[in-house]
Amino acid sequence: MAMMDHPHTRPFAHLTSTVSFVYSILGKRLLDLAIALLLLPILVPLIFLLWLLVRLQGGSGFYSHTRVGRNGAEFSCWKIRTMVPNAERLLAELLDADPKAADEWRRTQKLHRDPRITALGQFLRRTSLDELPQIWNVLRGDMSLVGPRPVTKPELDRYGSDAIVYLNLRPGITGLWQIMGRSDGCYDERLRLDMAYARAISPVQDLSLILRTGAVIFRPTGR
Repeated sequence: MAMMDHPHTRPFAHLTSTVSFVYSILGKRLLDLAIALLLLPILVPLIFLLWLLVRLQGGSGFYSHTRVGRNGAEFSCWKIRTMVPNAERLLAELLDADPKAADEWRRTQKLHRDPRITALGQFLRRTSLDELPQIWNVLRGDMSLVGPRPVTKPELDRYGSDAIVYLNLRPGITGLWQIMGRSDGCYDERLRLDMAYARAISPVQDLSLILRTGAVIFRPTGR
């Protein structure tokens, strides 16, 4: 038999919805700024050290790529460079020569064995340390500490009509995809996690995900 709503649960549900709305509009941004500013004294020296190590190998230390943000606004998403300087040419040559790699790239926009990634880059990706410069994106308001994984325009097109779920939120440095999905590359799974996060958005959830990120960051699954 279907369970009916108890009349006394309705005001609580309405209150919960109102709190979530207010938090998503104002509180989430304030939380981002407070935590980002608190972490800056630790992150800036670490980012500089990683930048220097990459620069010593040749090429630029930072890398930026255009991503789609809240309401469809595009922004430059910053990372520590993890690939060889001629990565784009190497990728084009690989996809032309290897049909299996071309199919994997078409489906996931990732390669399980990516020859473009340097040895240091492999470590940075496994630990997600390459994403630390995105703290700048958080300070600018392009991103949030917690949210959907930032995607490119072609990737967002795969979401179809459900892209609205992504576009209503700022993409995050971490999120449910980091804790549960990490870099599996399945867009159906990404969308499911994005929708689950959006339905339950709250300061408690965000703080929990930030803390839980530390527990999974050294799992050798990032790509």
